Amino acid sequence: MSALVIRELRLAARSGASAGLALAFFALVATLVPLGVGADLKLLARIAGGVLWVGAVLAALLSLDRLFQSDYEDGSLDLLALSPLSLETVAAAKIAAHWLSTGLPLTLISPVLALLFGLPGQATLVLFLSLLIGTPAVSGIGAIGAGLTLSIRRGGLILPLILLPLLVPAVIFGSGAVLASLDHLPNGALGLLAAFSLVATILSPFIAAACVRLNLAG
Repeated sequence: MSALVIRELRLAARSGASAGLALAFFALVATLVPLGVGADLKLLARIAGGVLWVGAVLAALLSLDRLFQSDYEDGSLDLLALSPLSLETVAAAKIAAHWLSTGLPLTLISPVLALLFGLPGQATLVLFLSLLIGTPAVSGIGAIGAGLTLSIRRGGLILPLILLPLLVPAVIFGSGAVLASLDHLPNGALGLLAAFSLVATILSPFIAAACVRLNLAG
């Protein structure tokens, strides 16, 4: 499994475009919103969590359609299905590699982008923690969508419509945690986000593998 994760990371590094595009999109969203809203720092701070969480989710979606697609097109996925590794393990490796190449970089640059919204230090830390906790769920649920649309032509256009409703809880809990920190309220949203992310991360390799298996059989 570790060899497969390393392979996926090398492929992501060689292509470079998907991860770079995700980071550029995230940075552009975070830059354009303050320009459109204006210089009201109180307003910017209150919308920061929601804007940055939505931007991170949309940025992560940009590279999800190729999670299984390239291997499916060149026949590598058939070889992986016949290998000693189970498809569940293959899906888990791809989810881990996607998070390491996309979700983690988005999380790491979020404190810098939070400066554009005038977010206080404590709220910035909560934003960072919420993305660190929640982005694995984005990769996991994204893998399910990528498996479902594997054999559909132009499936990347359908993928956001499938995934965005499933990712609503992550956005609500993540942005809610930042708001609770700003208002100095008890922060139960982080716990709910962690529970959601844990369940999604554990179940997603099994569901994604079932979707891939169904497409391969067809």
